[in-house]
Amino acid sequence: MRRSLLAVCTALALGLAVAAAPAASASAPAEATEIQQLHARGSASPRGGASTPITYHGGAVMADAGGVHAYVVWYGGWDNGATTVVSKGSTLLADELAHIGGSPYFNINTTYTNGSGGYVHNAVTLAGQTTDYGYSLGKRLTDANIRTIVSNAISSGRLPKDTNGVYFVLTAKDVSETSGFLTKYCGWHTHATIGGSDIKYAFVGDPSTKLANCSAQSVGPNGSAYAGADAMASVVAHELEEAASDPDLNAWYDGSGAENADKCAWTFGATSIAANGAKYNVTWGTTQYLVQQNWVAGATQGCAMSY
Repeated sequence: MRRSLLAVCTALALGLAVAAAPAASASAPAEATEIQQLHARGSASPRGGASTPITYHGGAVMADAGGVHAYVVWYGGWDNGATTVVSKGSTLLADELAHIGGSPYFNINTTYTNGSGGYVHNAVTLAGQTTDYGYSLGKRLTDANIRTIVSNAISSGRLPKDTNGVYFVLTAKDVSETSGFLTKYCGWHTHATIGGSDIKYAFVGDPSTKLANCSAQSVGPNGSAYAGADAMASVVAHELEEAASDPDLNAWYDGSGAENADKCAWTFGATSIAANGAKYNVTWGTTQYLVQQNWVAGATQGCAMSY
C-alpha cells in the first residue's frame, strides 16, 4: 500500500488460528498517506480484489533500463557481529534480492508504465549492503529512525546515494518498530528527500516474536531456525514491487488505495512441498521461497506468480 505497509491488523487470536493453516489468504493492508504498509495476516480479504482494477494516477515508476537497485542495511544482531553477511537467515534474503530480477515473477512489474510509456524493467541488482550490528538507534525504532538509518548509511558513504535504488532496512528479531510492527503491519515502503535527492526506502522486520501475524506458515522451506527470514522474504518481495511501480506513492493504486502487491497480499497461487514439508512457490538461485502473488496491470488484471 501507499505508505506501503504489509499490515498485521489481525487480532492475535485470529492470527494464531490462521497461522495453523500452511498458506491461507489474508488481507492486504490499509493505506496510509505517507507510508505504504503491508497489513498483518487475518485482517480482511486482500484490498481491492479482482473486481477493482488498478489504475494510473500520473506519478513516476522506476523505469530505468538497468532495472531497480536494491540496497540493504542489516540492522541489529543478524550475524553476531561478523564483518560480512554470513548467516543463512541474512543470506537467503540477500539471495532473494540478487535473483528476483529476470524472473517470470518480477516480470509482472513490466505491466506498470509511466505517462510516457516507460515501464518497470525486469531487472533487479543487489547493489550494496551494510551493517549496523551495534543498534546505533537502539532496539525500539520509530518511522523517523528508519529514515535516519538510511540517511546515515548514505551520508557516511557506506551506501551510495542512488535515486534508482530501494533501500531496505532489515531488522533483527529483537528490534521493534513502534508505529505498529507485528500489530498493524509487517513492512512498509515510502520515499523522502535525503541529501537533496528523492530516495525510496522500506522497512521489513524479523517477525519471529509474533510469527503468526506475519507468516503464512509456522516453518518455512528453509527450516525452523530461519522461520523469521523465510517470512520476511514475501514481505521484501511485496515492498520491492510496490516501490518499483509506485515509488512516490502517486502512480499505481486502485480505488481503495491498494498498490499492486496489496491486492494480492497473503495469496500464493500454486505451491510445492519442500523436503521439510513446508510450502514454497519459487526457487531463486538455489533457495526456495514462499512469496505472495503480484497484480498484473493492463487489459486483463489479476493476481499471478508470473507474466
